Amino acid sequence: MDSLRKIQKAVEPELKEFDRVFKEILSSNVFLIDTIAKYIVKNKGKGIRPLLVLMSAKLIGKPVHETYLVASVVELLHTASLVHDDVVDSAHVRRGFPSINALWKNKIAVLMGDYLLSKCLIGATMTGSLEVMNKLALASKSLSKGELMQIEKARQLKITEDEYFDIISNKTAALMGTASELGAITVSQNKKDHENLKNFGQNLGIAFQIKDDLLDYYGHQKILGKPVGNDFKDKKITLPLIHAFNKATRKEITRIKRKLKKGVSPKDVEYILDFVASYDGISYAEQKLTEYANKAKQCIAAYPDGEVKTAMERFVDFTINRAK
Repeated sequence: MDSLRKIQKAVEPELKEFDRVFKEILSSNVFLIDTIAKYIVKNKGKGIRPLLVLMSAKLIGKPVHETYLVASVVELLHTASLVHDDVVDSAHVRRGFPSINALWKNKIAVLMGDYLLSKCLIGATMTGSLEVMNKLALASKSLSKGELMQIEKARQLKITEDEYFDIISNKTAALMGTASELGAITVSQNKKDHENLKNFGQNLGIAFQIKDDLLDYYGHQKILGKPVGNDFKDKKITLPLIHAFNKATRKEITRIKRKLKKGVSPKDVEYILDFVASYDGISYAEQKLTEYANKAKQCIAAYPDGEVKTAMERFVDFTINRAK
């Protein structure tokens, strides 16, 4: 049994109910939609965001029907963003399987992404809560904002550490924070609970993205389905490289940026990795990763000990120690 499976044990009955509600919301009477929907359900990944909804709710109360609706719409929003991202990036693999656009081409992929977004909106209205709808809309805006900011910085090949954290706060942390917050909202009217769980998800989301970026330096090619240095090929400058730039000479920075601009070769990737290592870029990013992981744990430290709290703490550890 892997560590994530152990974590899921704490909300196992709730995850089964989530799966039922998610499939129900996703269904239609159109054969093509249902075919793609079944493919999405089969390959939907770890389910981290609905897991956050369910754990956050169960930490402070008893999950209700609205909790499962929220878990479903959060997963729909996340999945829609991935489907659209794969079209934008011309990506043909997602989680080790062919992407939607690889199997059904771009036009159908875009429309399916739109369908998922519409189902997300419908699911949000089913909660009957304007607050839920507003927070999901803000999270959706943050996802798009983060992606556009990242594209802008990749074109400029210029990004500060503050800008990097602004991007990942929008791109990854906003939805994870919203997931945790909405889980709390469905079972409690205590604003302090809402704030604590939102901060838990946001800090966890920042740690999650830093780890994702670090994995690009570690070279888990078989696990990730992408070669080490893939971000360099996309001209993405992440925290390890940003830190190295902050310590390097102008001549060194210019040389690295020239390589990124023209398109990196395997030899260039090795050169950049050595450059980052020489300025302790990876160890600095790992330090920040630990810092945000500890912040996440601190957000739930005051809650009574129990199976769910332990699972949430283990989830933080899983995030920073995972190999994919």
